[in-house]
Amino acid sequence: MLRMPAVAGQFYPGKAAELRKLLDKIVDKNSKKSNCLGCILPHAGYVYSGLVAAETISRVKVPNTCIIIGPNHTGLGSRFSIMKEGSWRLPFGDVKINSNLAAKLIENCGFLEVDNIAHEREHSLEVIVPFLQYLNPAVEIVPIVAALSSLKDYRDIGEQIASVVKSDYTQNEVLFVASSDMTHYEEDKIARRKDNLALEAILALNEEKLISSLEANDISMCGFVPVSIMLAYSKYLGAKKAQLIKYQTSADASGDLSSVVGYAGVIIN
Repeated sequence: MLRMPAVAGQFYPGKAAELRKLLDKIVDKNSKKSNCLGCILPHAGYVYSGLVAAETISRVKVPNTCIIIGPNHTGLGSRFSIMKEGSWRLPFGDVKINSNLAAKLIENCGFLEVDNIAHEREHSLEVIVPFLQYLNPAVEIVPIVAALSSLKDYRDIGEQIASVVKSDYTQNEVLFVASSDMTHYEEDKIARRKDNLALEAILALNEEKLISSLEANDISMCGFVPVSIMLAYSKYLGAKKAQLIKYQTSADASGDLSSVVGYAGVIIN
């Protein structure tokens, strides 16, 4: 299957030259990079979240294979939808799905279902891929769209994916990218306070604390499911620390403090 772009020209420039010109400005190719087990990147339009995504990915050595998991905004498809084969067409060129890894994940993770419908109009993964391509034109992806379930399921999925990666790849050959925005449509000062609570749990590598904090403080973080799965995955593979690279709200771009969305970039080593 060839997945066509859903939000090119809207969330990010739809022409390769324009996209490259933008990323040349905001991605630091010369930044010191580290091998990461996982990271969190935001998925809004680049005018709002692009700087956070760019500064975060600038600190990451992007390997040839990236598992990318995002929330389901459309409501379409299975609860945990994976694309098994094909390519994604994007301004920088087609990105192949790593069908070998995808097949092994399907075989060994009973939660994952092959379902292309969930991916066709979903933006949460698409906006991340150009950053990966920019730093590694040879990158291949395994895309997964995740919906609500239970903490136990999130942990099981993360650990099952990690088990496959551990058995089939050497260390640092795979990067697990979780796509998430933070608080939605609160006053800037409230969003920052709430997001700080969520980030405290993330930086402690504690997905249970994250979910508890979201519930206790009414934090509208859209990608907490992908992030929880990524944290479980990273800890299974020996993660020792998480680092917040950049945090902003949409007010940093728009100047409107009355109703913002928060964006955080985090790397896991």
